[in-house]
Amino acid sequence: MSGERFDVGIIGGGIVGLATAAELGRRHPGRRLVVMEKEDRVGAHQSSHNSGVIHSGLYYRPGSLKARMCVEGAAAMMSFCREHGLPLRVPGKVVVATSEQQLPALQELERRGTANGVPNLAFLGPERLREIEPHCAGIAALQVPGAAITDYGEVTKKLAAIVALRGGEIRTGARVSAIECRAGEIVLETARGAFSTRQLINCAGLYSDRVCRLSGAPAGGARASAGSAGGKQDEAIIVPFRGEYCEIVPERRHLVNGLIYPVPDPQFPFLGVHFTPRVSGGVEVGPNAVLAFHREGYHRKDFNWADALTTLGYSGFWRMAAKYWRSGLGEYYRSWSRKAFVREAQELLPELRVGDLRPAGAGVRAQALDRAGHLLDDFIIARSGNVIHVLNVPSPAATASLVIARQIVSLLDEQGC
Repeated sequence: MSGERFDVGIIGGGIVGLATAAELGRRHPGRRLVVMEKEDRVGAHQSSHNSGVIHSGLYYRPGSLKARMCVEGAAAMMSFCREHGLPLRVPGKVVVATSEQQLPALQELERRGTANGVPNLAFLGPERLREIEPHCAGIAALQVPGAAITDYGEVTKKLAAIVALRGGEIRTGARVSAIECRAGEIVLETARGAFSTRQLINCAGLYSDRVCRLSGAPAGGARASAGSAGGKQDEAIIVPFRGEYCEIVPERRHLVNGLIYPVPDPQFPFLGVHFTPRVSGGVEVGPNAVLAFHREGYHRKDFNWADALTTLGYSGFWRMAAKYWRSGLGEYYRSWSRKAFVREAQELLPELRVGDLRPAGAGVRAQALDRAGHLLDDFIIARSGNVIHVLNVPSPAATASLVIARQIVSLLDEQGC
């Protein structure tokens, strides 16, 4: 028994899944669409546990999907927020070098940003940096005046409303437990009964690898779309990394005007401890990026045996650990030691003190890792038969979500949806 029948099904009611559903409703208003979300509300995980930054496209390798989608996506997201009256601020950003050794990497960021089309970049000396951020220490900085912030939880709710307005159905509490791909039909067993659909899109985020395997395709082994990571990927898993934040107490928020970032370590897909104003008025500091033993592990003590065994039983994890164990231990040390965390932040803001910070929220990044121990850098959007898998869309996925949605729907259209 295949239950209710739809033309297109989407697994995952986060920002990427709902942006895709909204784009499908715009292009194909007559098609029956269902979004299946395992939680009791949309946007419960990565979409509402993030910094709210609309990334500019500065960091990504020119020509990559991230680079192309982030710059276009930032403009689209800002336009979307303005059109729908959603929270939006444009405080600008500085990426700050604190030593001569960091200058080549800062210059490389300027080169990448220029190649990617990031507008109005400016290389600053220390005097000009002090004018913009009087309390910031640095010998040089790259200014990104158009860097913005929003509330992606609110964006996700608005997308859900648009999906419903365009005739799509959103089923919460619909965890998918089985997928059977038949000739001309895909049958899904969920906690809310069975559904069948002609085509399926996997936007399950932290669980995208497991959904991929439920459908019969090893994660990363599906045929990659044009412009993605390309070719046939080695089998990969999602490894969760928890990003832990503090916030500056209200009476010390004057230390920060806009976004202040360090020059990132090019070995890692993480950006280091930075300062981020929030649209609500606060200022966050962080994150630490620590391995999580629960895909929904927003607290240090959260643990899930299945998630932990998936990570620790994967050969790629141990290859990664052998390369980066020193950096990993440093992240754990800062996670447990507020003094160590503050020392890291003081590299950019020397006036910051331990008493200036209090604990804030945390997010979990869905990061794909392959068997060679590589943290996969670019977005991966792949297909296997009539199923499209969004396999690796970590930051800046929220920024680029509206453009990622266009790519997914175009790929669906190529299949003759």
